[in-house]
Amino acid sequence: MNITVLGAGAWGTALALTLAARHDVLLWGRNADVMAQMAARRENTPYLPGFPLPAQLATGSDLRQAIDHVAGPESLLIVATSVAGLRPLALQLRPFIIPNLVWLCKGFEEGSRLLPHQVLRDVLGDGVPGAALSGPSFAQEVARGLPCALTVASADAALCERVVAALHGGSMRVYSTDDLVGVEVGGAVKNIMAIATGIVDGLGLGLNARAALITRGLVEISRLGIALGGRPETFMGLTGMGDLILTCTGELSRNRRVGLGLAAGKPLDVIVAELGHVAEGVRCAQAVRELAEQCGVKMPIAAAVAGVLFDGDTPQHMVAELLARDPQPEHG
Repeated sequence: MNITVLGAGAWGTALALTLAARHDVLLWGRNADVMAQMAARRENTPYLPGFPLPAQLATGSDLRQAIDHVAGPESLLIVATSVAGLRPLALQLRPFIIPNLVWLCKGFEEGSRLLPHQVLRDVLGDGVPGAALSGPSFAQEVARGLPCALTVASADAALCERVVAALHGGSMRVYSTDDLVGVEVGGAVKNIMAIATGIVDGLGLGLNARAALITRGLVEISRLGIALGGRPETFMGLTGMGDLILTCTGELSRNRRVGLGLAAGKPLDVIVAELGHVAEGVRCAQAVRELAEQCGVKMPIAAAVAGVLFDGDTPQHMVAELLARDPQPEHG
């Protein structure tokens, strides 16, 4: 199968080099100089150092060539940009015929508060078969060939089958669902909960506090997801509980590192600069707070994180505010 991955960040590169063992894969990046260096060194030094690119993996910065590579009806075009980069790239794709589109990004678009599938529909219309691929998946571990499990979500059952057939195998298991909204909400909001967990860990508040925060974070994710049209069972799966656990506890989690930095008293701009990668929880925290208010959904943890990120609240105030809330029924 021919596959093009648009976006040469850590996750896009890890997936591309993994799939290149079984498929004809082209990895595209928008920066011609960076892609030329990658082709020469056979390594993505800026985003995924230490993982040689296999000889059969093609790389390039010519978008038309990348799209032509997946012109056949059985091919896959995988978008691996950040949510912020999704709309600009989709606008570039408008002149092309896209047979099957899969996206990896997780979050809400700033300003519009749209999920990735809504952004793509807004730009490309309803005629492009599309699917989200999500789940607990650190790029470095995927690149090392360690086991992982993902979920593909689409209303198009045939596309789900095609994605599963292409990706499932070896160290990678792929499940499918038609709950696109639930999968995308889980992938977006878990990043905010990871920032909160990083704050709790950075303040030395203990494992009890971490467990409580993750558990109540899952409740908040479910509340918003159901309000937006997702199904309850989705949030107990890989793209809900699974991704939440990984992002909140894993040492490779960028969003958790944001929380750790905030707890240490570092300014947000310094933390983000030190990461060198996108931390989607920062970008979508405001959108989630606004959506919760709009939907009448209680999300005190997400609101408290947004307060630290944007309103000048301290991490200590965030914790005190959450602890001081009136008692609530656990399943209320």
